[in-house]
Amino acid sequence: MSSAADYLRFFVTLTAVVDPFLAVPFFLAFTAARSESERRRLAQVVAFTVFVVLALAVFVGEALLLFIGASLPAFRVGGGLVLLLMALAMLNAQAGGVRQSQAEAREMQEGELQGVVPLAMPLLAGPGAISTAIIAAEGGSRAHQAMIVLCIAAVCVLSWFTLRSAHHIAARMGTTGLNVATRILGLLLAAMAVQTMAVGLKVLFPGLG
Repeated sequence: MSSAADYLRFFVTLTAVVDPFLAVPFFLAFTAARSESERRRLAQVVAFTVFVVLALAVFVGEALLLFIGASLPAFRVGGGLVLLLMALAMLNAQAGGVRQSQAEAREMQEGELQGVVPLAMPLLAGPGAISTAIIAAEGGSRAHQAMIVLCIAAVCVLSWFTLRSAHHIAARMGTTGLNVATRILGLLLAAMAVQTMAVGLKVLFPGLG
C-alpha cells in the first residue's frame, strides 16, 4: 500500500497535469454567448467526463498495455516524455500541441464543437493525464486503485469549481495571474516528468542505477 504522502503527491501531479487554470481562458471563449445555467451545466459535464476517462484508465490501462505488448517501464519513459513536453508548453503559458492541436483550437474558435471536446478531451483529460493515472495505478491492489480514483475525483471537483467560477477567477487574477499559476504548475510537472522517466529508465537499463 502506498502512504498518504504518495497519494498527496499523485494529487498534486495530476492537478498540475490537468491544470484547470489553463482551461479558464478556453472555457470563457467557448461560453461567451451562453447563459449562466448553460455554463454551469457544461462545467459539470466536462468535470464528469474527465473523471470517467481517468477512472477507466486506472482500471483498464495496465491490461491494455499488456495486450499491445508494452512494458510498464517503457510506458513510464514514454509517459514521462509526454508530461515533459506538456510542462515545457506550460512554462510558456501555452496549451501546447500535446494538449490541443491547432486544428482543434480552430474548431473551438469556429464553434464547431459542443464543449466536451476539446475542453474535457484532450485539454484536461489528455495523453498526459491518462498516462499519469495509468502509472499511478501500476501493479496496485483494488484498495490502491480506489484511492487513486478518489484522488482523481478530488482533482475533478477542483476542475469543476474552477470552470464554474471561471468568470470570477479571470476577473480577479487576470491573464497574468492565470499565466503565473500555469507556469508554477508547469515547473512542478517538469520535475515529476523527469522523475517518472528516471524510474522507467532504471528498470529498462539497470546499469544506470
